[in-house]
Amino acid sequence: MPRARKGERGFDTRARIVGAASTLFCERGYLDTTMAAIAAGAGVVVQTLYLSFGSKVAILEAAHDTAVVGDDEPIPVLERPWVTEVHSERDGPHALEMVMSNARRINVRVAPIYGAIQAAAADPEVAALLDRIRAQRLSTMRALAADLAVKPGFTTTESAESAADVLYAVASIEFLGLLVSQRHWSLDKLDEWAYEIAASRLFPRTAATATLGSRG
Repeated sequence: MPRARKGERGFDTRARIVGAASTLFCERGYLDTTMAAIAAGAGVVVQTLYLSFGSKVAILEAAHDTAVVGDDEPIPVLERPWVTEVHSERDGPHALEMVMSNARRINVRVAPIYGAIQAAAADPEVAALLDRIRAQRLSTMRALAADLAVKPGFTTTESAESAADVLYAVASIEFLGLLVSQRHWSLDKLDEWAYEIAASRLFPRTAATATLGSRG
């Protein structure tokens, strides 16, 4: 069997570190997770953590980013295949449905590590990370909203910026926590509710037709 190249070994080591850290952060919390514990979980020495990431908060950020995209590939959300499909989709409401369903999948993956970040936000470095995460999420929603805004049927009363705010709110981890974790909604019910809210604001004519049709 051929030996792994140095770059491949480094990639594998980083992935093991992120995997071990993600588990520990979610189980113990960020503040109670030591670098020694992460190193032990990843099967490396502590020095390797610093050489690979530089700091514990950088590992936390990497754990969050990995949860967002769902794998270890260094491909940003907006360059993922599903975003290309949204861009190519001519039917506005269907494109919106694609955005909402993929946002929900991301939220389900991210919720545990996001909760760990929120719980540790008294730490200034973690608070700064939380601000960056929220800013990046809003930036992603702005890009998706701009895509939706040029599709047929998009509302004439909302700007792309306000559409981004709608997506940022209704397709949020916070609503997932409130309605699924606290109020025990099913994910299907959450999906239906979130889509109806977004569609009523962004594609109101289509949403009204669908509502009338469902009433028979």
